[in-house]
Amino acid sequence: MIKPHQALVERLADVEEVECVTPDLNGVPRGKVMTATGFLAGQRLQLARGVLLQCIMGGYPPTCFYGSDDGDLLLVPDPQQIHLLPWCERPRALAICDAEELKGGGSPLSTRTLLKRVLAAYARQGWQPVVATELEFFVFAPHDDPHLPFQPPIGLDGRREAGFSAFSISSNNGLRPFFDDVYRCMAALGLPRDTFMHEMGVSQFEINLLHGDPLHVADQTFLFKHLLREVALRHGLMVVCMAKPLAGVPGSSMHIHQSLVAQGSGRNLFSDECGEPTPAFRHFIGGQQRALADFTLLFAPHVNSYQRLCHPYASPNNVCWSHDNRAAGLRIPASPPAARRVENRLPGADANPYLAITASLAAGLFGLQQQVEPSASLQGEFQVPEALTLPSSMPVALARLELSQLARELFGNEFIEGYIASKNLELMSFLDEITPWERRVLAGQA
Repeated sequence: MIKPHQALVERLADVEEVECVTPDLNGVPRGKVMTATGFLAGQRLQLARGVLLQCIMGGYPPTCFYGSDDGDLLLVPDPQQIHLLPWCERPRALAICDAEELKGGGSPLSTRTLLKRVLAAYARQGWQPVVATELEFFVFAPHDDPHLPFQPPIGLDGRREAGFSAFSISSNNGLRPFFDDVYRCMAALGLPRDTFMHEMGVSQFEINLLHGDPLHVADQTFLFKHLLREVALRHGLMVVCMAKPLAGVPGSSMHIHQSLVAQGSGRNLFSDECGEPTPAFRHFIGGQQRALADFTLLFAPHVNSYQRLCHPYASPNNVCWSHDNRAAGLRIPASPPAARRVENRLPGADANPYLAITASLAAGLFGLQQQVEPSASLQGEFQVPEALTLPSSMPVALARLELSQLARELFGNEFIEGYIASKNLELMSFLDEITPWERRVLAGQA
């Protein structure tokens, strides 16, 4: 670790501990807690390599997927991502770290490294992607029985929300103090917010983060999800970023808005001088259409993710593209030419933001480099062509990713093999359990 500047020393003067974290393959913060004294002294910090492939329920794939010795990585703090944690009673800090190999260079198992590599590939062409994320999430009452459905908190009138509050700005749900604290903590962490709204689900909300550099936006989304859970605990609430926590209501997405500008000038390369779409705009869409079905498991990483995609209410499971049509997986929002962009509506709120942004931008870059032409745009109510549908179950998505030569070329064989191994363990863990539906419906049959 590099010794910090004096300004950071002064900023952390009262801090006792620093949470040094990096995203694992699921986007979960993993790392170690270091004393502030050790952190400021530049103490070397190492982490077992296999942690990056840790399954969502705990446990690891065989060591052959991350080095048979289960050796260490270095955690190297990003100087731009060291934050005082505003929800802690005692002064405490968090540092987002890069996971680097002991021999040097970013680890190929690190999703933050993968995003950096894709951005470097764009930079070599003189291009700068710009992205923004929209994250949906549910706020529930405390819940400790996995056999029972989640419930919204009790509102100010003594009742629980029943699902008729889409776009409401009422404070009847009693969550105003919680969200005031969320906004306070966002401001303290330097997380700018654009708009906030009550979504269509029961006690479901959405926040839009401002567009910017993809790595910075991924860091912000990562921090925001961490912030939500920590602040919710302080208020006796539970924030859930599952893709589909409740049956019969819309799931939660993490839409990614993407545009491309020229380095230096900042000119939007998706629009020409006359404000018309450019070949780069078409090719970016074409690359998304060609690749995203192979990459579905990167956007929909869990068994529950496919509950959302199998019930595509405002969650399209296709790679059709359309102007201002939410039934399309690739939506072109109504905007002036300078803001022309492609909205990828496929990722769920459960996706790792680093990996989802990486996969989406990698698909676009592939289309730009190969000059892939998209299908015709579709408007109104349309029938999805078979070639533009996505896998609708985790086993199919796993098989699709495993067979994808393009995924291996873009993300590296080591990452794809490790990711598939971890996801296979997660799927097998799910299939080892018998669900309430099976007991309820099948137990009385002959």
